[in-house]
Amino acid sequence: MSEDVLHLPPPPADARLAYGSDPNQFGELRLPKTKGPFPVVLNLHGGFWRSQYDLAHAGHSCAALTTQGFATWNVEYRRVGNGGGWAGTMEDIMSAYRSVPQLARRYPLDARKILVLGHSAGGQLAFCLAAHEPAIRRVIALAGVLDLQRAYELHLSNDAVVEFLGGTPQTVAEHYQDADPMRLAIPKARQMVMQGTVDDVVPPDFSRKYAERKKAAEENVTLIEIAKADHFDLIDPRSAAWPQVADSVTRLLAS
Repeated sequence: MSEDVLHLPPPPADARLAYGSDPNQFGELRLPKTKGPFPVVLNLHGGFWRSQYDLAHAGHSCAALTTQGFATWNVEYRRVGNGGGWAGTMEDIMSAYRSVPQLARRYPLDARKILVLGHSAGGQLAFCLAAHEPAIRRVIALAGVLDLQRAYELHLSNDAVVEFLGGTPQTVAEHYQDADPMRLAIPKARQMVMQGTVDDVVPPDFSRKYAERKKAAEENVTLIEIAKADHFDLIDPRSAAWPQVADSVTRLLAS
């Protein structure tokens, strides 16, 4: 049902703002209609890190979160096919995150209260960002590609991870070490891993096994599995799964 969210025009953003000089280094800012300053949801869209997928479809979920009182910073970044890949894509994500305090000088944002939210490949980027930016305290992955070694072994999306990291675990082992959430420590952030049980794009056990490993490492991670939800239900405000996603964002930002 929810895959059509990829093709529907999203509600307009309040501003499109550059955080770098490349045409793909920008974000869309949406602000609630009430008085700020507002907590910020930094959103990272999916698409298996490829240039044919952009941030537009994520405008639906960002607009929905904005109606709940959160500013949303929907980030675009260089992807495989337009100058991205490892490590350029990650450099963009870090720059977009570090731009929030600058945005707060112009817009009513609470730069001290940020939640990083990522869907699919964006979940990998979100958790990788949290591992490399210790100031991040809240992060959510929706159907995240949280195990890059296994993504390689299963050839997910025609070896998308090989394209993204520039090789196999044998040829660029250091890239997998630096990029794979399963191998990275996130000791300070509250992590939430959300997964639909009928996802046929990213296997549900990616989230389960991630949560198991991180709990064993005594990291603060919560797994939420949503019955009968598919890969795109988690980013579609019209879906039965969406209220659980929105509630999770609200609960994390209230802490």
